[in-house]
Amino acid sequence: MNNKSVIRNLVNRALLVKRLTPEMETLINQELSEQGYITDPDYEALEYLMQAIDQGRVRQVV
Repeated sequence: MNNKSVIRNLVNRALLVKRLTPEMETLINQELSEQGYITDPDYEALEYLMQAIDQGRVRQVV
């Protein structure tokens, strides 16, 4: 089993490239729908990503 979730991998990718694309957002939403729940580490990663977007460190592409 992979020690890192798909959601955290996508969040890390968004942080590295400093932008959140619609495709990444769709993949995150699909993974959340498939899991039916969110783990604490995934929640924290998403929370960190949203803070980075709010602070302008990550750009949300439309």
